[in-house]
Amino acid sequence: MQLSFLFQPVTDLAAATAHYAALGWEEAWREGEHTVAFQMPGAEPQLMLDDVPGWGGAGPMYLVDDVDAWIAAKGATASRISDVPRGKVAQIEAPGHHYYVFEMHD
Repeated sequence: MQLSFLFQPVTDLAAATAHYAALGWEEAWREGEHTVAFQMPGAEPQLMLDDVPGWGGAGPMYLVDDVDAWIAAKGATASRISDVPRGKVAQIEAPGHHYYVFEMHD
């Protein structure tokens, strides 16, 4: 389990992207028209911005080998599991908050 992203939903992706670019953060990648990631200065995880309504709240995203196996092994409760380009992501419910686990394939 490796912290890879801090997920931040936004209502205006263009404005949020311009904000972080103005701070001097480097864009790491884009996925379609709705997701942009920035490399945070001095940190390995990236900030992932997304403007798709209703996807989920802000939270850390942890890379795992297999989402379904991780959920089963940990006895975790996933409130949402979604296929994403090249993988799968699950929103995990924890006391008073949530976080995400995801898997990626080549």
